[in-house]
Amino acid sequence: MAKLDVFDIKKAKVGEIEVSDAVFNDDVREYLIHEAVKIQLANRRQGTVAVKNRSAVSGSGKKPFKQKGTGQARQGCSRAPQYPGGGVAFGPQPKTYNLSMNKKARKAALRSALSMLYKKEAITVLNSFELPSIKTKAFVEVLNAFNLDKTLVITDTANLVLELSARNVKNVKVLGPEGLNIFDIMKYQSVVFTEAAVRRVEGALQS
Repeated sequence: MAKLDVFDIKKAKVGEIEVSDAVFNDDVREYLIHEAVKIQLANRRQGTVAVKNRSAVSGSGKKPFKQKGTGQARQGCSRAPQYPGGGVAFGPQPKTYNLSMNKKARKAALRSALSMLYKKEAITVLNSFELPSIKTKAFVEVLNAFNLDKTLVITDTANLVLELSARNVKNVKVLGPEGLNIFDIMKYQSVVFTEAAVRRVEGALQS
């Protein structure tokens, strides 16, 4: 099995943890990662843009003038697109951009992304990430100790002190294991797990 060093928040090594090869040392299937990211971004799109066509704008359906004898082009109603205040021709209408990916493929994509980070040695495991109080400076000091920049932090339980301490730090995001997603894994250059979070992620991603 693959192994990861376990540190405390002062970067003192306190042990090792064996991690599942199926989750953290699997084959990296880039096509699955690409597909999962594309689907996640597509599902964020609102698709609510809309314009009024000629049936939705206010106005009469009466002919502006008679069909023949005026010397002008025939017109059906003043709500047509060529008139001021008329409807828009072929304008955008609400639509859905939602795509789907089956559960097995979605898990495989997450395993590939985590395996890629493992092979790049971009995963850090802490025995615990507890701060004594809400203090951004203390959180940044932990990141600096590990020389981390763009970082995704995965905790095993909700940690309000940690979340508030990290809130104003640029390029940092704190999530629980249930919030782990392919886009954030690929967006950030490194991932910090608590030791308990590693076990929860392993349990969720076992095939």
